[in-house]
Amino acid sequence: MLSESSSREDLEDNLAIQPDNLHPDFTEENADVVLAANGGNRLFRVHSIHLKKVSGFFRAMYTLPQSSAPTKIQTVYLDEDAETLDRLLCMVSGLPLPPIESYDMIDAILYAAEKYDMPGPPSIVRVLVMTPPFLEDPLRLYGVACRYGWDKEAKFASTRTLSYNLYDPSLRPALQRLSSNALLNLIILHRSRREGLRKCLDTQPFVSGSDATCIQCQAMIDYHTWRELKYKMILEMDARPQGDTILGAGLDHWPEAEACWRAVCPSANCRRFLYDKVETLRVIRDCIDALPQTI
Repeated sequence: MLSESSSREDLEDNLAIQPDNLHPDFTEENADVVLAANGGNRLFRVHSIHLKKVSGFFRAMYTLPQSSAPTKIQTVYLDEDAETLDRLLCMVSGLPLPPIESYDMIDAILYAAEKYDMPGPPSIVRVLVMTPPFLEDPLRLYGVACRYGWDKEAKFASTRTLSYNLYDPSLRPALQRLSSNALLNLIILHRSRREGLRKCLDTQPFVSGSDATCIQCQAMIDYHTWRELKYKMILEMDARPQGDTILGAGLDHWPEAEACWRAVCPSANCRRFLYDKVETLRVIRDCIDALPQTI
């Protein structure tokens, strides 16, 4: 960041040449500081006393000896673009906030607020990201929440990511934005749900092993249809750890599921159905409901 001083007359001469450069919400003539957005295409006239209240950076800056005479107005050139600076200053000034509709803008505001030690804007952004359209991108929400230590929002977003397949190449750019710790926690959550279901399906009341005898006629039974369905469910948990596709159309319409529900004892004198579909669905639902849901 670069700063320099100029006289009020020089500044007003410049504004007279390009009057649109001055932001209409920051035009107070008795303000003693002009903040210039990157490129100088937008100027914000503000009071230094207000900047010192809302920003640790400016508070520290104004403790240093100032070379400007009392009659001079100071111009401070900032790295932020006009849109970012507009929203940042509106947040700290109590003015109506222009629309913020992208995570790129959210990131720019948070970065600037952190750089200038402004605690107010992050508290506003923290509320904002829990509203549409930001909730529609849980990976970006998760990344922002983890970066700034917003535990409640990070847990909420991690649950929303359970509808994603983290191995999908299209998600690679979003995952690369995460810190290594945040990414590891997310992978562990997704993995734990798959492994949790796998372990549940290997225990009672589900059948285990490859062969058994029919409880009604003692004929030998091969549970291969159940093994194939179990394998399909575990693979599905990798693709969508939320598990809703298993409990929905999956267990009704998958070929593996239909074969399982049709399976009967091979004895011609028995033909007992091997699996109770209703009870099996209930227990699988209980297993999925018991899996961890947040980081």
